[in-house]
Amino acid sequence: MNYKILVVDDEPQIQTFMRISLAAEGFDYVGADSLATAKVQFERVQPHVVVLDLGLPDGDGIEFLSMIRQSSKTPVLILTARDQEEEKIRLLEAGANDYLSKPFGIKELIVRIKVLLRDLVSDHFSDDIVTFSALKLQKSTHQCWLYDTEVILTKKEFAFLEMLMITPGQLVKQTNLLREVWGESHTDDTHYLRVLVSQLRKKLNDSADEQQLIKTESGIGYRLVSMEPPRD
Repeated sequence: MNYKILVVDDEPQIQTFMRISLAAEGFDYVGADSLATAKVQFERVQPHVVVLDLGLPDGDGIEFLSMIRQSSKTPVLILTARDQEEEKIRLLEAGANDYLSKPFGIKELIVRIKVLLRDLVSDHFSDDIVTFSALKLQKSTHQCWLYDTEVILTKKEFAFLEMLMITPGQLVKQTNLLREVWGESHTDDTHYLRVLVSQLRKKLNDSADEQQLIKTESGIGYRLVSMEPPRD
C-alpha cells in the first residue's frame, strides 16, 4: 500500500514538481487544479493527506477544508502566500493540521507530509494488535501469527517487523531500522540486518519470489508487501 497524497493547486509548474517529488518518495500523487476537481478527487481516491493551496480559480481553499472537516479527519497541509499571524491562526482554527508559506522547499514539504502520516498511523495503530496482510502482531505479548499460525520470534525480529508494519508498503531505511532495533551505535552495521532478515524469512516461509512478504531494496532498506492466500 502506498500513501495517496492529493495536491490541490492551480499552478501547473507546482503540480509537475510535486508529482515528480512525491513519486520519488514512494507516494501516490493525485492532482486537482480547482475546488470542483478537488472535491471529486477527494471522494474518489480517499487520500491519506491533502496538500491544499488556498488561491483556487473557483473559490477559496478554506471552503474545501471545511467540507473535509465535516466528515473526515484526513490531515490537511495548507500552502499559503498569506504570511500574517492572524491568517495562520484562522487556518488552524478551521481545521488545518499544518501550513507552509510560499515559496517553500520540497524537502521541508516532504518532511511535513511524513510527520502528518506518522501521526495518522500512530492513531491507527494505537491498539495492541497490529495486522497487515496475513501477518498479525500482538505488541503486549510479543506474539506473531502468519495465516493464524503462531510464529516464534526473537525480540529483535519482532521489533524489526513492528517497524515495517507501522508504515506498510513504505520503504523503511536501513539506518532507521538499525537505530530502532540495535541502537544508535549500530547504524552502520548492515550485516546485522541481513542476518536477521534471512532468519526471519525462514520462519515466515518467505521465499525469494514475487509473493515475498519482506521486500529488500538493495543498499537502501526494506518494505512489507501484501501476500496472496496460500493455494490449496
